[in-house]
Amino acid sequence: MTLEQLMPIIIIGIIIIVVAVLFTFIPVMLWISALAAGVKISIFTLVGMRLRRVIPSRVINPLIKAHKAGVNVNTNQLESHYLAGGNVDRVVNALIAAQRANIELSFERCAAIDLAGRDVLEAVQMSVNPKVIETPFIAGVAMDGIEVKAKARITVRANIDRLVGGAGEDTVIARVGEGIVSTIGSSENHNKVLENPDRISQNVLGKGLDAGTAFEILSIDIADIDIGKNIGAILQTDQAEADKNIAQAKAEERRAMAIAQEQEMRARVQEMQAKVVEAEAQVPQALAEALRSGKMGVMDYMNYQNINADTDMRNTLGKMSDEEEEEK
Repeated sequence: MTLEQLMPIIIIGIIIIVVAVLFTFIPVMLWISALAAGVKISIFTLVGMRLRRVIPSRVINPLIKAHKAGVNVNTNQLESHYLAGGNVDRVVNALIAAQRANIELSFERCAAIDLAGRDVLEAVQMSVNPKVIETPFIAGVAMDGIEVKAKARITVRANIDRLVGGAGEDTVIARVGEGIVSTIGSSENHNKVLENPDRISQNVLGKGLDAGTAFEILSIDIADIDIGKNIGAILQTDQAEADKNIAQAKAEERRAMAIAQEQEMRARVQEMQAKVVEAEAQVPQALAEALRSGKMGVMDYMNYQNINADTDMRNTLGKMSDEEEEEK
């Protein structure tokens, strides 16, 4: 085939490529859908979105949805929210739900709630249909020392005006738990708590625990209540055990002191016995000296020996009588 014969085919191929690129870069079908839905938007606006790296479908489809629902938003608002990192589709759904529920909610506030990380659609739904938050078992001790465990169900409604900067569910649960513990602790008897569990919910609800939170507490209901341990008896037992340990320690201290004193007395006795033995060793020398010097006669020495013999005999008889008694 000659070049002249190939030229029409080449031109057709170039036209097809140009049209394919054009339809890829310019969302013509999306533009047609918008026009069919009654949303007036220029094709150049869609091209500008492409140049600003905005996915046109992420903006135009929510815009069509809002237009059909009668929500007044424009392309610039949705595109700016998309560029800020927000979820355009969720914001539009929240605006439609708020309009259906007759809740005053502007686009600026809705976008601010979404950018703050809150699920704005869930918040609107919670404003219409309150949510029930169930706490775990919260234990408190009455004045009589009995532990009381209570589980509460908190019915809350989202407060849209306080969603930005307001505390979440964890704060509400913590405040309610604190109120339950305080109410149980102020009861003189645990039976009063069991008889009137609604007293807990009334006291807790009257403290305005939803201040500064993103919710409005509608009611607090005690779902379950149970008796726990006798904390007072446990504390008394622990105190008695501690007193016993202290007394034992003091007794051991006194025993150690007595043993030390006994050992000291034994040491003194042994010292005295050593001195006696030493003195007895000097007796024969003193007797010999007395005999030599004439201060002591032979008869005196014989009397001394007789006295010692009598003493030894008496000691021997005493030992024999003790042994006979032991045998009996």
